[in-house]
Amino acid sequence: MAGKIRQPIIAVLGHVDHGKTTLLDRIRNTNVARKEAGGITQHIGATEVPIDTVKQLAGPLIKLWRGEIRLPGLLFIDTPGHEAFTSLRARGGSLADLAVLLVDINEGFQPQTVESIEILRKNRTPFIVAANKIDRIKGWKVKEDEPFLMNVKKQDQRAVQELETKLWELIGKFYEMGFNANRFDRVQDFTRELAIVPISAKYGIGVPELLVLIAGLSQKYLEEKLKIEVEGPARGTILEVREELGLGTTIDVIIYDGTLRRDDTIVVGGKDKAIVTKIRALLKPKPLDEIRDPRFRFDQVEEVTAAAGIKIAAPGLEEALAGSPVIAARSGEEIERAKQEILNQIQSVVISTGKVGVIVKADTLGSLEALSKELGEKNIPIRKADVGNVSKTDVMEALSVREEEPKYGVVLGFNVKVNEDAEEVAKAKAVPIFVGNIIYKLIEDYEAWIKAEEERRKRELLKSVTFPGVIRLYPDERYVFRRSKPAIVGVEVVEGRIRPGVALIKQNGEKAGVIKSIKSKNDFVQEARKGDAVAVAIEGVMVGRHIHPGETLYVDLSKNDVILLAKQLKSELDESDIKALKMTAKVKAKRDPFWKAV
Repeated sequence: MAGKIRQPIIAVLGHVDHGKTTLLDRIRNTNVARKEAGGITQHIGATEVPIDTVKQLAGPLIKLWRGEIRLPGLLFIDTPGHEAFTSLRARGGSLADLAVLLVDINEGFQPQTVESIEILRKNRTPFIVAANKIDRIKGWKVKEDEPFLMNVKKQDQRAVQELETKLWELIGKFYEMGFNANRFDRVQDFTRELAIVPISAKYGIGVPELLVLIAGLSQKYLEEKLKIEVEGPARGTILEVREELGLGTTIDVIIYDGTLRRDDTIVVGGKDKAIVTKIRALLKPKPLDEIRDPRFRFDQVEEVTAAAGIKIAAPGLEEALAGSPVIAARSGEEIERAKQEILNQIQSVVISTGKVGVIVKADTLGSLEALSKELGEKNIPIRKADVGNVSKTDVMEALSVREEEPKYGVVLGFNVKVNEDAEEVAKAKAVPIFVGNIIYKLIEDYEAWIKAEEERRKRELLKSVTFPGVIRLYPDERYVFRRSKPAIVGVEVVEGRIRPGVALIKQNGEKAGVIKSIKSKNDFVQEARKGDAVAVAIEGVMVGRHIHPGETLYVDLSKNDVILLAKQLKSELDESDIKALKMTAKVKAKRDPFWKAV
């Protein structure tokens, strides 16, 4: 039967510890969150919730949604809470029909909240906000599994007021990010306003409304998208590649279109090739269980129809890539088409340009794609983008880039490890490696490093470059404090600036000694600028023989100084420096034509 409605794929996103797994546990009535290290989900999972369970949990609220809910159920992707798994969120965002963004109402927006919103925005995924942990509002009266609209009526005025204040803060934050948001029961138009459902995942308060909204909105606005060609070959995305005892390497896959059969040939994305293999077993967790940590054994099934989470056992999956497509093919022609499609997708993400640019590594195709896109938007060129840990080869490649353009001679790694030999070479050769697990933070760190490097280089240049300066000796002999070894005279800085250590020349281009020190009133100073009246000690000249009161002297500049000032330190030159440069160039042009162009 073609045109059947599949269950929508719902991604659950949000900051670490904001309650994603706790919410799914409440729906599943399991306790995955407590079983796992630190209460954080360690593997991506998928949970199928039959529509009867939704109706049972949502109870009379289903009636609020006018019309019959025809969805077969809801398929939740539990995107892990730890920031280390942001990569699959990017795929989760694009894979999902709808998302639930969990925000701790007491903590508000956190770095991953912002990142999750950006991922959803980029993938144009509609989403509902679950404002979690209302049970932690002071004085909140808890009644398990109660709809929010019933529960809120039991609260005293102070608790309700605090909830409203926190909701308004959230609404304000969403507004800053370009979204009109409101409490779900005050939303006039769900296509224009973001619905916020206050919930307690721990006690199940508000979960009925959340489920009704997910089901109702999916059906109302996504019905066309949810229609599938059941008979067509299956398409899906690899969530995770993992070793299973007795099964070898398996892939956890979300099937979002078509039907997958046990005897199908599948084509999946490998590191630099399309892998063609035949399914050995299709393993499906029972409803209300999930791929990642099933309480019961998997069911071996003959076929599975979208949308579903499924574990596939097949030979040759060792090099399969998380985040890459899975396409079922039932004829030679279909296999070739699928291979080409997958290769095109991999090649558009796995890059080797040979151009000057940064080296990018990530844990999955999805995260590599997200990171590469982000870098492209910031006009940061990429030399190589690949999946896997940072290797010695990556560091050597960054080293060769550094010779051409130092700021791009780096490795950026998203949610990957740095191999030991790579770390050794990077330390020895001072190649910066940036690794992180929040994409925008990783790029921010790199940009901050570029800025710091530019500042450092500028400071070094400022130390080594000579700035232009013009001084005039006071005509009065009273300002000749010493005639030689060194000569000490009173001068006025006419234009530009002078520093100890700079050589001077006369109007005719002859050398006129080196400034040894500069004194302003009673203090020695490191610089004097236009308008300053100072005493300078000049080594290598005698007043009356080499230099004279009333004479104008110029800081002797090299061609290299002029090139550096013009190209790299232009922003450091003020109007007076430019005048001094032009005056000096006039003097030096008498002996060297190069200066005529300055």
